[in-house]
Amino acid sequence: MDTSSISNLAAPVSAPARTVFPQPANADQRALIQAVKAVSGSDLLGPDHELIVVLDRSTRRALVRIVSRQTGEVIQQIPAEYVVRMARELTEGTIQTLHG
Repeated sequence: MDTSSISNLAAPVSAPARTVFPQPANADQRALIQAVKAVSGSDLLGPDHELIVVLDRSTRRALVRIVSRQTGEVIQQIPAEYVVRMARELTEGTIQTLHG
């Protein structure tokens, strides 16, 4: 039995190692990042809290959160979680119309 063609499958395949870091696309995004860093670096929210901005994957909307630095717990979120849930349901078509 000829196994020469199978033995080549075990050979290591090298791919270029490249780490891709997303870069802000425009000046508005860079300004937002700097503003979030400035607020988080100040004591405006208190020494135990920080401001973060995340993108909700299902709605593709930005969420602004105040988070505990110690526990990671979300203290406050804008828009509120129930609003995000409604937006998800709307995008999935699960909310029935109010007018029948």
